[in-house]
Amino acid sequence: MISLNRRTYKEAAFDHFNFIFMLVICFVTIYPIWYVLVNSFNEGNDAMRGGIYWWPRVFSIDSYKAVFANNGIMLAMGVTVAKTLIGTVVHVLFTAMVAYAFSRKELIGRNVYMLIGTVTLFFSGGLIPYYLLIRDLGMLDSFLVYIIPAMFSFFDLIIFLSFFREIPDALEEAAKIDGANDFKIFYQIILPVSMPVVATIALFHGVYQWNDYFTGMIYINKSELQPIQTYLYRVVAQSSSNQMMAATTGSVAKTVSSQSIKLATMVVTTLPIVLVYPFLQKYFVKGFMIGSIKG
Repeated sequence: MISLNRRTYKEAAFDHFNFIFMLVICFVTIYPIWYVLVNSFNEGNDAMRGGIYWWPRVFSIDSYKAVFANNGIMLAMGVTVAKTLIGTVVHVLFTAMVAYAFSRKELIGRNVYMLIGTVTLFFSGGLIPYYLLIRDLGMLDSFLVYIIPAMFSFFDLIIFLSFFREIPDALEEAAKIDGANDFKIFYQIILPVSMPVVATIALFHGVYQWNDYFTGMIYINKSELQPIQTYLYRVVAQSSSNQMMAATTGSVAKTVSSQSIKLATMVVTTLPIVLVYPFLQKYFVKGFMIGSIKG
């Protein structure tokens, strides 16, 4: 009886420790986001005094007015939305098509293709050869540089492949008996039953497209083709923040600072992808478990 009580006490203490530990992890993860949000809604000049940790001391939306009044940010946001939507759809469809072909046992040279693709997961040509390739393909200062190079990912192919192998062959055999060709089978049978993995890959690639600033920084010189993350990268630089403040006129200019504009821009660029995630979470969890359970 005594040993049982000791064991129960230890388990309760362990559970209590785990609960506190998880609270600390959640706080460390969430508080930086909350800090940015709170300071972005505080009056800019007042925020420069510091001491704002939990709630805005002087509530103001002037920083957001300055952000949305800037034509450069709105244009960059449009580019980001376009490349995220188009790039995600193209990437998912193209990668899924290639993965479906790889899942066919009758594909000639499948093992060779798998070996070549696996090598690309560990080795690459480097930035300079890649830049020369993009230049020779005529995609410098082109919207296509966001789409074509990101059409395919061998890592995502492996995820698709794991899911396609679990689809019963009887579905395809029945469709072929009814006269369906490979394209019809893929679009009308394979894709509809593969929504968990499609949503998972769409979420992965959508987040990548939304957060990608490097492509716009290296391969794009035209300001009208730069995405919001590249624009944010420049806003974080002090000179760009000063330019934004100089372009802000009226009473708003008196209540914002370079720091408040930076924080407001961060919130504006992060919020859309945060709002999309809950709608894909159920597919994400299911798709993440692909291949982990057999039988």
